Amino acid sequence: MMFTQGVRKLGLTAHVSCSVGWFGSIAAFLALAISGLTSADAQTVRAAYLAMDLIGWFVIVPLCFGSLLTGLAQSLGTHWGLFRHYWVLLKLLITVLATLLLLVHMQPVGHLARVVAERTLAGGEMAGLRIQLIADAAAALVALLINATLSVYKPRGRTPYGWRKRREELMTSRRRTAI
Repeated sequence: MMFTQGVRKLGLTAHVSCSVGWFGSIAAFLALAISGLTSADAQTVRAAYLAMDLIGWFVIVPLCFGSLLTGLAQSLGTHWGLFRHYWVLLKLLITVLATLLLLVHMQPVGHLARVVAERTLAGGEMAGLRIQLIADAAAALVALLINATLSVYKPRGRTPYGWRKRREELMTSRRRTAI
């Protein structure tokens, strides 16, 4: 079923809003992770990791799922289709992997937030985990930037299914013209 123009634009607005929000919230998360690692002030470190847990569960995770679901709806309700173009499949793969990794990633964030809620971290304590949070957030930004690039450039390349559907559409169009 193809969306009407109004529904398509509404869906696209929702998808772009969720995706941009997801990107921005990860950028804020990254800033907090860097601050938590580099700050000498114990209260700043504590606040950064507590805020990261809140932003993660109440902003990043919902926007992530919003982006995934609106993207699926857009692909299924527009001419792009879910399986017709390689770039759409690649975006889906990146988004699904990012979603799964995010859910796994939120476990160490929660652990670190619980630790700082109970006590003050010493200088290099849990440094490996703290650096991992920075690296994970930076990798997420790269993945989302790749998705944004794919959305803008829409590189050519139909899947075999996409070519078959295109041929069927052309045949149907020719039959209608012949009648």
